[in-house]
Amino acid sequence: MAQAVVIGAGVAGLATAALLAREGYDVTIYERGDRVGGRAGWIEDAGFRFETGPSWYLMPEVFDHYFRLLGTSAAEQLDLVRLDPGYRVYPEGQASVDVRSGLNEIRELVESREPGGAAAIEDYLNSSDRAMDLAVKEFLYNTFSAPSSVINPRVLRSAPDIVRWLSTDLASYAAKRFSDPVVRQLLGYSAVFLGTDPRKAPAIYHLMNRMDLVEGVFYPQGGFTRVVSALRELAEAEGVRIVLNAEVTEIGVVGGHAKGVRWRERVPDGAALPDGAAHLSQTGPVHQHVADVVVSAADLHHTETQLLPTKYQTWPERAWKTTVPGPSGVIAMLGVEGELDLPHHSLMLTRDWDTNFDSVFGGSQTPLPDPVSLYVCRPSATDPDVAPSGMENLFVLIPTASDVSLGGSGSPEVERIADAAIAQVAQWAGIPDLASRIRVRHTLGPADFAANYHSWRGGILGPAHLLKQSAMFRRGNASRKVRGLYYAGGTVSPGVGVPMCLISAELVIKHLRGDRSTGPLPEPLLPEPLLQSEPPIASPQENSP
Repeated sequence: MAQAVVIGAGVAGLATAALLAREGYDVTIYERGDRVGGRAGWIEDAGFRFETGPSWYLMPEVFDHYFRLLGTSAAEQLDLVRLDPGYRVYPEGQASVDVRSGLNEIRELVESREPGGAAAIEDYLNSSDRAMDLAVKEFLYNTFSAPSSVINPRVLRSAPDIVRWLSTDLASYAAKRFSDPVVRQLLGYSAVFLGTDPRKAPAIYHLMNRMDLVEGVFYPQGGFTRVVSALRELAEAEGVRIVLNAEVTEIGVVGGHAKGVRWRERVPDGAALPDGAAHLSQTGPVHQHVADVVVSAADLHHTETQLLPTKYQTWPERAWKTTVPGPSGVIAMLGVEGELDLPHHSLMLTRDWDTNFDSVFGGSQTPLPDPVSLYVCRPSATDPDVAPSGMENLFVLIPTASDVSLGGSGSPEVERIADAAIAQVAQWAGIPDLASRIRVRHTLGPADFAANYHSWRGGILGPAHLLKQSAMFRRGNASRKVRGLYYAGGTVSPGVGVPMCLISAELVIKHLRGDRSTGPLPEPLLPEPLLQSEPPIASPQENSP
């Protein structure tokens, strides 16, 4: 049986491993941490379970398609709750606005803020629907291995829309249609979830608005912890082996073909992490795992610049000098005594939109303003298991520049940003005693993401979704210099977010099959005969596992 190694047991790693196993490979995942999940992690403390990563469950059809590839469904694996409201917006200096999903609800909301806006928002969302349909059928599941994939009849028929969407930015696209500042912000802030500035993201990303405004926002009971558990269970059911505390240190290359990995065990070194877990360091002998296929679901920058010799790097260090990073952030996870009048999701948006985005996307030399635009999640509004009785669980995300110099948990700047955000939430949400009611507090900053996940520049998402870093222009899922080496996760195509990570797993399978179709694979995934070739003779200068 052909051997496959997957580096990293985050969402993308687990998802890819399960599909590889179903395809007929003998699959092993090496994960540097002491548990699976990667950025979709969690901290348990005093009866609280704080999730440290994704919290918005969007694009449910992508999750369901992935599960159906493995012979099951989202309904069988997850207990999904539709949130009402989907989220609440706190515009600076104005009354809060509850955003309820559904076309009629959104028409009423926009009309109440901008007379005549109901027809305009319906037209806008119809455009969003067309963009989403085109993206799913032609771009998101496309390996872009064949030029004809982007010049087919359907794409050509949509050319007027595509030109319009790519020739303007998301913020301008909304501003041309709506005058109310809050409506503009509602339509533009979704770009942040794509890791980019709405003033620079191409307008095709208004497809995001269809997801939360019409299709709805969902929550899987148990949070993304449950999503990760489901992915692990499915992977192991397919025969995948998961090795924890295993740091891959090198990808072996023989004759220009990936032939496995070298790895070391990570063991406690006596230090402690901010969440109380043991700090792990690489020790012990080097182990080797010979394989026919290697898939890195780790950060692409780390994979390319640290795990491969220079001659085999498709994207060496110099290529990253012109790459635009997505944001990083400071995360505050708070266990709060007593009830809070907050929905599951809230956005607090500043009036000075441009200054706020300049601080996030303009580099570390641009300080965060006061106040800042931020996101608040109260999962205890929906899930009784994330906090003890009589307590609330709060997750506060303050987007920042991707800059490890801000530090991590416990650093003065990270704690200052967290303190300021807590004070802002208290003021804007009308909870004056919030700070005094905090019983448990954990923070994370850019340096933590760099240390824990080898995240390039300490980012929380991946390269920004600018036009030059989207679709066929985004770094792909296959090495151009090493046969048998593939990539999955938010730092490669199709992009950031849990649904995109699931799709990236499917793109790896398409590359292995030589499948140039543009849409999702048929359900369920039926194995195809593996194409094996004789390994070439190694040359002395190449690194073998």
